[in-house]
Amino acid sequence: MNPFLANIADHYNYWIYIALMMIGFYGVIAKRNLIKQALGLGLFSTGLFLFYISMGVIDNGTAPVWTLIGHTAEKNNGPYDNPLSHVLILTAIVVSVSTMAVALALIVNIKRAYGTIEEDEIRAIEDAEHPGEELV
Repeated sequence: MNPFLANIADHYNYWIYIALMMIGFYGVIAKRNLIKQALGLGLFSTGLFLFYISMGVIDNGTAPVWTLIGHTAEKNNGPYDNPLSHVLILTAIVVSVSTMAVALALIVNIKRAYGTIEEDEIRAIEDAEHPGEELV
C-alpha cells in the first residue's frame, strides 16, 4: 500500500475531526442565517472536543481506576489513558451547551425585534433606522 494512503488510513479519526471543524467553520463564516451560524459554531466545538479527547487516548490504554475483584481492590496495570483531557472537555461541553442556549435565546429576541434572523436584513434595517452610524 502507498505510504501516504497508509498514513491517512491510520489517522482517519483526525481527518473526521478536521472535516467536522471545517464544516462548522464554513457555517459560521459563509452563512448569514443566525441559527445556521450558531449550529456551525456548535459543530466546530464538537469537532474540537473529539480531537482533544482522542489526544488523551493511548493504544491499549485503560482507565486509571481501581477495580474490585472479589473483596479486594486491585489497581489496573498501565498504560493509562490521560484523564485530564476528558475532564477538561467535560467542562467545555457544559460551557458550549450553555453558550448555545444563550445564543438561541438572543436569536429569538432578535427575531422578535427585527422580524428576521438573516444578518444582511438586520444590517439593512439598522442602516435605515440609524443612517451614518456604524453597526458593531
